[in-house]
Amino acid sequence: MRSYNPKTIEKKWQQHWAETGVFEPEWDSNKPKKYILSMFPYPSGAIHMGHVRNYCIGDALARYYRNRGFNVLHPIGFDAFGMPAENAAIKHKLHPKSWTYDNMNAMRAEFRALGLSFSAQQDLATCDPIYTKWEQEFFIEMWEKGLIYRKKALLNWCPKDLTVLANEQVIDGKCWRCDTQVVQKEMEQYYIKITDYAEELLEDLQTLEGKWSPQVLLMQKNWIGKSHGLQFGLSLESSAKERSGIESLEVFTTRPDTIFGVTYCAIAPEHPLVQAVFATLDTQAKESIIAMQNTSAKDRAIAPKQGVDLGVKVIHPLTDELLPVWVANFVLMDYGSGAVMSVPAHDERDFDFAKKYGLPIKQALQTQNPLPCSDDGAMLEGAFKGLSGDEARQAMIKHFEQNGLGRGVVQYRLRDWGVSRQRYWGAPIPIVHCDDCGAVPERLENLPITLPEEVAITGEGNPLASHSSFMHALCPKCGKQARRESDTMDTFVESSWYFLRYATRRDKWEQCGIDTKSVAYWLQVDEYIGGIEHAILHLLYARFFTKVLRDLGYHSFNEPFAHLLTQGMVLKDGAKMAKSKGNVVNPKDILHAYGADTARLFILFAAPPIKELEWNDNGVEGANRFIRRLYERAQNAYPTKETPRIDGSKLDSTQKLARKKLYEALQKSQEVFTKRQNNYNFNTLIASCMEAFNALNAQDNPDIWTEGYFILLSILEPIIPHICWELSEELFGLANFGEIKVDSSVFASDEMIYAVTINGKKRAEISVQTSAQKPQIIEQAKQAAQKWLLGTTIKKEVFVPNKLVNFVVV
Repeated sequence: MRSYNPKTIEKKWQQHWAETGVFEPEWDSNKPKKYILSMFPYPSGAIHMGHVRNYCIGDALARYYRNRGFNVLHPIGFDAFGMPAENAAIKHKLHPKSWTYDNMNAMRAEFRALGLSFSAQQDLATCDPIYTKWEQEFFIEMWEKGLIYRKKALLNWCPKDLTVLANEQVIDGKCWRCDTQVVQKEMEQYYIKITDYAEELLEDLQTLEGKWSPQVLLMQKNWIGKSHGLQFGLSLESSAKERSGIESLEVFTTRPDTIFGVTYCAIAPEHPLVQAVFATLDTQAKESIIAMQNTSAKDRAIAPKQGVDLGVKVIHPLTDELLPVWVANFVLMDYGSGAVMSVPAHDERDFDFAKKYGLPIKQALQTQNPLPCSDDGAMLEGAFKGLSGDEARQAMIKHFEQNGLGRGVVQYRLRDWGVSRQRYWGAPIPIVHCDDCGAVPERLENLPITLPEEVAITGEGNPLASHSSFMHALCPKCGKQARRESDTMDTFVESSWYFLRYATRRDKWEQCGIDTKSVAYWLQVDEYIGGIEHAILHLLYARFFTKVLRDLGYHSFNEPFAHLLTQGMVLKDGAKMAKSKGNVVNPKDILHAYGADTARLFILFAAPPIKELEWNDNGVEGANRFIRRLYERAQNAYPTKETPRIDGSKLDSTQKLARKKLYEALQKSQEVFTKRQNNYNFNTLIASCMEAFNALNAQDNPDIWTEGYFILLSILEPIIPHICWELSEELFGLANFGEIKVDSSVFASDEMIYAVTINGKKRAEISVQTSAQKPQIIEQAKQAAQKWLLGTTIKKEVFVPNKLVNFVVV
């Protein structure tokens, strides 16, 4: 028996695919298209099992549709800017560029070793200058449309390394690198007005129902966070106005029906009122407020409630009561106005704070449950007494509007997107600062603005800010000496339009960022595959950019991804694979020991795509064993240019069963790949193929073996392509994996099954010839149910053709 050698077979076909370009999409085609896209990776230097799973799912879809005559775009590239490259430069004393490009080359080799049918032509890296050029042009167009603006904001700042830190780089309030206490520093930042699209982003989620997972849609909806409520001002009492120079605090509430229960006002530590009276506070209060300001929003969310009495009072708009103003760590300046009315009787957070600091608790609603209780209830005070729920809330808003006290508003949790990053390895922001003209966008003919390569990456500050030749610029407006912007863009910008770049043929990349004609053909992405961890920010920003670029005239669609599949994580010993846990399985080791087809088969067989996958070494062995048997038993089939014509009437039951199982697997393949709502359960398809292969092994008809391999290789090519191309060439002289028509005659049977029931209760089952008559069937049923009929009298025999026999007995 011949021996299966995956290294030889896989290398042969990988070389063939690369040389023949069989995976390249056709341009200017009239064929039906499929755009299959996996979320592109960061070039970390090696792929992990999560990557393998993601890409194998996408590759199976791409190969299936390519085999069936579709024009398939299945690209890959690299999300190549970002902090990890700078961190690696510091650690290994390498330039971020060389580190990044070396890693990309290494990962491309791994993709090829897995047999992934990515387009080589459309491969891109977001750090390539030709990508940056168009991104900078989009930035300038958005700036000129008023969609990008600049303002001051508080950022995490490391006073030792002299750099801004992302929230993820602040650990327990300290810098992740040097362990220095992080402070909040006010700096100029660039923001994209995603809030201008908040309502459309929310409304268009309805068009994705049934196409994206309900979990992702809900996460997006909650992040946008639309709410209806009352906005009004709390006037400062006269002495507080004089002390601060501020007239009132603007607040928003979704529960105006609880307004009679307000006992204090809470404001963010960064609120202008805090700054206005800060000098008048005692030392302890100042230190407490500074500590709050220097704690990130993420850490504040999990910290115990902390507060400082500001010594200022505001006036209740309906009762004229004086309410104390407290600085509270749970109030964020970038959400709403940075001030909230606090109703401890009807809000658990406000209640805990009030209890801690001895503040009054006043019930405003009649409730069935103990306080604090946020349930709807009848109002207890004023002209609104007895009203509850929406009726009470609408009445309060109407009262405020009629008396000029406030107004009903719609508010969103979504904030404008801050895209400034004080780092080197990113796309430079194309703005020039002129003493006379202010912030001015660079001229389009001067793009791309590229990064200087002669820099020292030390981790101390942004090296661009001190790079004299980079910073030197002429004002695009007046021509005078000016300064270039040293901030670079958030990497989420790059990943927000790359799918449009893939759909622009490479020979047009120099001419345009997005080719309208080709994008109109390829988009939407038919299937987008990636992890649930990207369910909010990346997907939201990609949806937003799609709408902005639509409005700028680059295309005409509203949503980028027609369908979304979020694959589950790969686990080992019940935990996510991580070096710190010592449970990482290296894909290279699996490829070396078993080959790419085994890795692909296991990763698609072990669990449905949307479920978590538990790594199992025995499962890998089992996948390899199946492939070896498939290769070895191919000798039972014979080479032919045409599939055998088989007369089913001349076959025995074992041979008939083999053909039935083969065509059942074929039907399962069509169901799995085309009925998208089933989330591509490849595991059930592979199980059907294994069952069919076992049935094939139970018979010895060479025609059925040959027909069986023609069917199985077609079904399995998207999953284990190397061996399928090898055996197809050997048996059929070409790689033929197209559509196969199901032979419905294989499902015809000479027998049928009858249920046998006694007094309506099933007792047995019989198999009878389709030619059998009623008396014969009833007699066979009596024999099958004999032990239940002993000692009884049959009063009636009920015969239902093709279904059951029932005996009524006493």
